[in-house]
Amino acid sequence: MTRSERPAPLARLDDVTLALENLRLGIDEEEPLDAVLRRLAETAVNAIADADAVSVTLLDDAGPRTAATTDNELTGIDQAQYVAGDGPCLLAVRTREPVRAVSKPDNGTWPEFAAAAQDRGVLAFLAVPLLLGAGTREGDELVGSLNLYSRVDGAFDPFDQKLMRLFTGAASAAISNARRWYHARQQIRHLESALTSRAEIDQAKGVLMAVHGISAREAFDRLVDQSQRQNIKLRQVAIDLLESVRAR
Repeated sequence: MTRSERPAPLARLDDVTLALENLRLGIDEEEPLDAVLRRLAETAVNAIADADAVSVTLLDDAGPRTAATTDNELTGIDQAQYVAGDGPCLLAVRTREPVRAVSKPDNGTWPEFAAAAQDRGVLAFLAVPLLLGAGTREGDELVGSLNLYSRVDGAFDPFDQKLMRLFTGAASAAISNARRWYHARQQIRHLESALTSRAEIDQAKGVLMAVHGISAREAFDRLVDQSQRQNIKLRQVAIDLLESVRAR
């Protein structure tokens, strides 16, 4: 089959459905977000007709970034849009609608995007917004876009845009799962840190009680007083005391 002989819509839908099922079975619930998105991009590039590469743009406090890609050379196309503050992937983010673009020398709409795409031989581009949530499109959280690149001029018809909705749904679920896993890990780390701090403070209290013959309350008050005078955390005061005792 040549690149111009596109599969029939039902066959394309079957390919995407199978790819998404394999993706669902292959994703580890405890996988970091960027690793999940990289797997998603690799699945999409193999399932969407005429797609030569796929990247994922995520929005964070520092601005948009490419969190995953199947072709590092093409991230320059994303970066050109980020620097310019405009381009099809950013328009998809702003409008929450799919945006298809072609790179032509006389493209006055997105000259930075067009130049970067032409330099890399990309003729067609499709960006689909990534939304989290099950409510209305306006109420969902916007997190970025899923971007497709092709070296075929006529790539990415309206049916491809509908197929990409399936992938953005999978991406949304992956992002939600990764966030839950990250927050759970953070809570565990905070709990472990709190338990460690408590143990070290209790040990330091015990040392002061034994050396000075004072009560637990008085020992704790001494640690707090030193923490305030030195403007350092209570746990660090306890650690310093314990290390000084061990060094003797």
